[in-house]
Amino acid sequence: MQSENVYIGDDKFQRFLDHYHCPTPLTTAKLKFAGAICSPNNNLRPTDVISSLFAEEAQPRLETKGEAELFFKFFMGLWDEMFVIVRTNTLKLEPYAGKNSDSDALKDFCQSRAQSLEMGFVEGFWGGCSSLNIPRFAAELISSLSDLAEVYVTLAQKLEKNENPKDILPVIKNTDTTVEKTLHFLIEHLVLPHISSLERTIN
Repeated sequence: MQSENVYIGDDKFQRFLDHYHCPTPLTTAKLKFAGAICSPNNNLRPTDVISSLFAEEAQPRLETKGEAELFFKFFMGLWDEMFVIVRTNTLKLEPYAGKNSDSDALKDFCQSRAQSLEMGFVEGFWGGCSSLNIPRFAAELISSLSDLAEVYVTLAQKLEKNENPKDILPVIKNTDTTVEKTLHFLIEHLVLPHISSLERTIN
């Protein structure tokens, strides 16, 4: 499927989110879209996921039809980009780009990773449902992703207590590897067998 919408790129999309005062970081939005694409909740619409990125009392006001069309076109560009990544099972976590010795940067990174995993992929997968009809192995994998999000929280707490970042960094990398393997296994065995039925449009 060739997308009609083109993703504008991370830098421009972040500026787009900032323009509309979106409180959800781009890394979380990406994984939330990926989780929603993987979700077996057939009633989940892209517009629902887009709305969930904003606080209820702070939904963006779109003044004209043209603005609304562009707003959703940009979001659907990201959606279609993530769909291709899911379809090709090439979902990757954003790498740490700071200094290995910077405890504050590593702490912020761990907190961001936990948020993008739990509030991103896991929340996107559930799609507002408290339960889904999914195989036991899939439920266990989703639960393990929540557990891994807590690992990042624990690592951030250790860094807050001035634990040596050189001891924390290998744990972060190992946890990242486990997360990616879990995501790839989930996509391969739950999502790809019926990926065509998971295509969704803005309507």
